[in-house]
Amino acid sequence: MRWKTDDNGWNPYLAGALLGLLAIASAYATTQWLGKTSYLGASTTFVRAAGIIEQTVGPDHVAANEYFVKTKVKVDWQFMLVLGIFAGALISSVTDKSFKLESVPPIWEKRFGSCIGTRAIGAFGGGVVAMVGARMADGCPSGHGLSGMMQLSASSLVALAMFFGAGILVARMIYGGRNA
Repeated sequence: MRWKTDDNGWNPYLAGALLGLLAIASAYATTQWLGKTSYLGASTTFVRAAGIIEQTVGPDHVAANEYFVKTKVKVDWQFMLVLGIFAGALISSVTDKSFKLESVPPIWEKRFGSCIGTRAIGAFGGGVVAMVGARMADGCPSGHGLSGMMQLSASSLVALAMFFGAGILVARMIYGGRNA
């Protein structure tokens, strides 16, 4: 088995196997070491991050917000998991020499032009649609795809199939066919 692909990326089988081992270790650590009764994703992390930032400028507002009172504005294991995902992706892209800063990806530029504002609006709109979908599915694609499928959850199988199907449909609508 080759460790790298022709474009110097990670071998997908190796990456998948390592991800599986990491998921098992994560589930074990969450349920055994942290004493959680179930293995859940990090769906509240971004809201908590907003609460932490908001707490620096308006602590009274955060203290009066029913959601923040219920979920507790804090840095917890989920928050650290999201930071770890960012750090891991950065380290991975730097080590395989695929890291680059680009304001507009080439495929977007080919279809819509090089305007950063158009790309920002598209990214923001896509984020809103993804968040609404994640709330409707009661979890994000990563949570359903990794932890849900690892637990053989029927709802995660359905949700993941819908995420993939919708993603393929939207990508084809935005970017056109295979040779676009």
